[in-house]
Amino acid sequence: MNNLRIIDMAENEKPVEKLMQYGVEVLSDAELLAIILRTGTNDTSVINLAQKVLNNHPVHKGLRGLNYQDVMMLMEIPGIGSVKASQIKAVAEISKRMSTEGAKGNVRFDNASSIADFFMEECRYLQKERVYALFLNTANSLLYKLQISEGSVNRSIVSPRELFKEALRHDATQVVIIHNHPSGDATPSDIDIMLTKNIFDMGIQLGIPLIDHIIIGDGVYTSLREQNLM
Repeated sequence: MNNLRIIDMAENEKPVEKLMQYGVEVLSDAELLAIILRTGTNDTSVINLAQKVLNNHPVHKGLRGLNYQDVMMLMEIPGIGSVKASQIKAVAEISKRMSTEGAKGNVRFDNASSIADFFMEECRYLQKERVYALFLNTANSLLYKLQISEGSVNRSIVSPRELFKEALRHDATQVVIIHNHPSGDATPSDIDIMLTKNIFDMGIQLGIPLIDHIIIGDGVYTSLREQNLM
């Protein structure tokens, strides 16, 4: 039964026909992905192939797991070649960009929750730590966003000197730092706290204050300003 072909299914069970008749909301995750994949293999239906994709990651299952699998990992699944792997990653990226676009109109750069919402989808699935700087003017409007470093799975190196050189280059009067924790835990490490205090002190000396350092986890965030750790 697992190898049932789409053509052999009852009309009301075929994903496209089911969508047209009952609406997209009734489709399972595997059926939605099957519409993207379009075909299975000689001995595996497209729905069964979609189920294999959704369960391929050892930890993160379901649609969420698509964000944790790169093209090469997907291509290890029999029946998933470069085209299907690219289609899957394109769908995952569209989903992330839609979430980011939804938050963009409401972002306030003087509000930690607003900034975290804006960066959540961009950062939460990264496998390495990545650090961004937001350079703001006196009205808390964004002048420039810059990725300033990318580190190992548990550490990223930031140069305060390079950070403020960029701030001066863009005539920024305030700075916000954002970085992710690939573990999903947004609790600041001792290194995070020490680095934040160093940058904060340098910013005071230069007249370009660091107004927050926000750590993004998996659906959660920590503002070092809100935690009085700056």
